[in-house]
Order: sequence, then C-alpha cells, then structure tokens
Amino acid sequence: MNTMNVSLPIKMKHYVEEQVKAGAYGTASEYVRQLIREDQEKKMRTNIDSLLLEALESGKPIDVTPEYWKRKRQQLLAIK
Repeated sequence: MNTMNVSLPIKMKHYVEEQVKAGAYGTASEYVRQLIREDQEKKMRTNIDSLLLEALESGKPIDVTPEYWKRKRQQLLAIK
C-alpha cells in the first residue's frame, strides 16, 4: 500500500481522531479510505442516474413484457 500525507486543520484532525476513538474505525487511514470509497460510490451513482435519465429521454418507449424479456435473453445467449 502507498502512503500519502494529508494536512488538516486542527479541528478536522481532532474530529478524525474522535471517530477512531469511538471505535467506528481502527485507524485514521481507514476513516479516510472509507470517505474516499463513499465519494467514489456517490460519483458512480450520479453517473448512473445521468445515464438512466438519458436513456429515458432517448426515444420512443417500448412495452417491456415477459415476451420482451424472453427475446432479450435469447439475443444475449446467442452472443456467447
């Protein structure tokens, strides 16, 4: 694992230390890694939301019936 030094104002440093002492995280590094993971997930969800909205606005709607899913499965299996 690589290391990275981060400078924090004293209040933020104390806050991180409090989170560790409270038992939520084993180390300050674990806390920062969790914050980064959450930020990555938030960005991914925002991207997915944008793609879904784009898809919804992309054209004429279709009926999604059991027959539609049957055809879609057959198409996907044919690709393998």
